Amino acid sequence: MKEHILVGLSSAPSNARIIRTAATMAAAFGCDLTALFVRTPNHDAMDEADRGRLRANTKLAEGLGATVETVFGDDVSYQIAEYARLSGVTKIVVGRSAATRKHPWSKPTLTEKLTAIAPNLDIHIIPDASVDSSYRPKKAKRKWNFKTILKDQTIAIGILALATALGYGFSEAGFTEANIIAVYLLGVLLTSMITSSRSSYVLSAVCSVLVFDLLFVTPRSSFKVYERGLPVTFLIMLLAALVVGTITDRMKSRSKQSAQAAYRTNLLLETNQLIQKAGSDEDILQAARTQISKLLGRDATVMPGVVASSDKEGLHYPIKVQNRVYGTVVIDSGESLEAFENSVLLSILGETALALENSRNEKEKEEAKLQAENEKLRANLLRSISHDLRTPLTAISGNASILLSDSEELGPETRRQIYGDIYDDSAWLHNLVENLLAVTKIEEGRMELRTQPQLVEEIVSEAMQHLSRQRSEHIITVAHEDDLLLAKCDARLIVQVIINLVDNAIKYTPAGSHIAVSSRSENGMAVICVTDNGNGIADSEKENVFQMFYTGSSSVADSRRSLGLGLSLCKSIVDAHGGQISVSDNQPSGAVFAFTLPSGKVELHE
Repeated sequence: MKEHILVGLSSAPSNARIIRTAATMAAAFGCDLTALFVRTPNHDAMDEADRGRLRANTKLAEGLGATVETVFGDDVSYQIAEYARLSGVTKIVVGRSAATRKHPWSKPTLTEKLTAIAPNLDIHIIPDASVDSSYRPKKAKRKWNFKTILKDQTIAIGILALATALGYGFSEAGFTEANIIAVYLLGVLLTSMITSSRSSYVLSAVCSVLVFDLLFVTPRSSFKVYERGLPVTFLIMLLAALVVGTITDRMKSRSKQSAQAAYRTNLLLETNQLIQKAGSDEDILQAARTQISKLLGRDATVMPGVVASSDKEGLHYPIKVQNRVYGTVVIDSGESLEAFENSVLLSILGETALALENSRNEKEKEEAKLQAENEKLRANLLRSISHDLRTPLTAISGNASILLSDSEELGPETRRQIYGDIYDDSAWLHNLVENLLAVTKIEEGRMELRTQPQLVEEIVSEAMQHLSRQRSEHIITVAHEDDLLLAKCDARLIVQVIINLVDNAIKYTPAGSHIAVSSRSENGMAVICVTDNGNGIADSEKENVFQMFYTGSSSVADSRRSLGLGLSLCKSIVDAHGGQISVSDNQPSGAVFAFTLPSGKVELHE
């Protein structure tokens, strides 16, 4: 099991040393380090010195590679233990100041509580003799707001008056004193819920006891008490009122913490959704900027790369994964961030960095895949060329050697046959070179289409004049439904397509086979078909015949292998024209290659 170290974040002077020690342990174990800040209701009462130390300790933890997290609760030890259980923490690092117990009757120390709650965790206590172990966070002096206090006291007096009026009603109706006491306790509860200052419900509690004694205890209109047990009743009433007010005040504080936690969760969820929808790195950074501005209520600038502090004023936060920095967030200068804001900000930056990392990985995968395909294409091309050029070059070289050495001894028919073989092999090489050049132009995006309305009949006639000499061994017919059919195309390239399709039919059909070239108009497109009655193409191969270097399993009639460029080139040219090419079965046997081109219209210029 991989180790995971947890160190607490606090405003204590010794916390910096504890964080460094935990970071050293994490580096030694090669494990994750988490710095956890438990935000208690007393956080808002910290003075500025404690807040400054907390911010400095948080930055120190971030700089040492720790993941900073914030949780909310009253019991620090319980929150640490629960977070450790849910996050797979194996070791907790605390300072000696947190492990000091002055008196036997003192509250259990943090270490003792952690040991009791999570006995399976390793707790490491870091001694620090240079730091005063008696440090206790100082509570800041409350800033009195006269208007707020006056408003709260007015509300408290109003609720007390209503409780008194209701008590009079209960008294006249014959209710007991216990019912009237319950009314005053309810008034204290409402006061603590509505007002924001603690003094309001304390004043309400004290005044409730005094008013109850003055108005509802015999003798009335006097603070004198004749019954022996009444002072105890008053004391219990006062304590009950204070307890009710304190509990309500704590519930309000916890409600505020729950609201902050919910806000954090919703903000991070919204951030994640925006990042998931982002289509580019710029969109991801823009989503992060929007969410950060929403969190802090300040203008934030998100820029790619590392931005020096001297280049732009403000708080600088890197967007990084491990040692790779993808950008920098610059927040307008102002007050330093609170622990809660800092924690949410770091979470947003973490989500952003992870999204950018994934985007970069996807791009690298695509580039690697493209490079691998290019390398494969290059290797296949070299292998095919080296294999397939050998046969015609050997034949040309051999026939030329015969003519040079024994031309006078050869008869006219023999010489004519040798000349024909040399011509066929050179024509095959010429067609191969043309296809290679066309494929190269298409792959590099350098092919320029010069389209204009052309007569399909003339294009087919031009193609028939450039067929290989083996055409004489086949029956080739041409038929057009419309002799005036026009197609908007680059005639030179379409001639190459027809030559490749007819040559392909010649190569893969036995001598004497019938090959038909036809054209027609269909759905606003010009359709050109090359049909043969050979052995046809298996269904399993139909999807692959237009792939580069695919030659299928059929044997070639002239025993010369094909590079598999012809049909691939045909598809590229037809696609560039906005048409489609397909292969289907011919009945009762053979194959039909058909491709479409946009129909052309003749423009008359007067």
